[in-house]
Amino acid sequence: MRKAVIDLGTNTFNLLIADVSENDFRVIHNSKEGVALGMGGINERTIAPEAMQRAFTAFEHFVAICESYQAKDIQAFGTSAVRDADNSEVLLSEVKKRFNITIEIIDGLREAQLIYDGVSWSYDFHEPSLIMDIGGGSTEFIRGHLGDPLQFCSLDIGVSRAFQLFDLSDPMTQEDHQRLLEWFEQSAAELNQFDPCSVLVGASGSFETFYEMVHQASFPQGSQPIHLERKELDEILDWIIGSTFKEREQHAYIIPIRRRMAPIAALKTKWILDKFAIQAVVISPFSLKEGALRGS
Repeated sequence: MRKAVIDLGTNTFNLLIADVSENDFRVIHNSKEGVALGMGGINERTIAPEAMQRAFTAFEHFVAICESYQAKDIQAFGTSAVRDADNSEVLLSEVKKRFNITIEIIDGLREAQLIYDGVSWSYDFHEPSLIMDIGGGSTEFIRGHLGDPLQFCSLDIGVSRAFQLFDLSDPMTQEDHQRLLEWFEQSAAELNQFDPCSVLVGASGSFETFYEMVHQASFPQGSQPIHLERKELDEILDWIIGSTFKEREQHAYIIPIRRRMAPIAALKTKWILDKFAIQAVVISPFSLKEGALRGS
């Protein structure tokens, strides 16, 4: 069965079209658009008019792609920026009216479950592992290990939320680092209850950018998780944290939507690596939208 999934991320909208069978799927199309839905309003619990228009434009593009691939079964999921906005009903009603697509608003735990379902298409959790999905509005964490109960949490420490909450220098100062780290820790009560784990599983998104910066090459196609040397990742994270916006603009492997907020994502990743004493890093090409296919 051919299905399309649209993930309305706070920074990026993602479209996946796939032919789904009982135990597998075949990707027909996979693309993303930088929408910055949370910019200008996420901390005020609103979707700004300009962001709303960018969302409609992205839907126009995505619907045209779905039509070209004859994908009529379209699921759309609203995450942090949508679920927190007091005016989200405007977005939902306009998308329904214009495109006949129903957006399902999901809470943070449902989002984390879908992320886990996506990653588990190809990752086996033989070792105690922590999935991390860096979003614009929230960041989801899932701790999994064969035989152990899953542990989930969704923290409102997304990069867009942080970027608009803090007046950060360019490049960030040590004081900026400290303020952000204190904010992460203040928000981490649920995460502090997680059992130990030795492997960090980065769910697509920013982690694919980290890989591409390390290897100066596009992230590999396919379904297999990719191992990333901890030393190489640390070097890239340090570079991003210490970089200026101009330096990131000139880097061929940092996509435009990530350039302003990349230092926040990098600092948050280092925080988790240190907090859990992570020994190995794996990047999964799958996340929420693949998880939605798994549940179909």
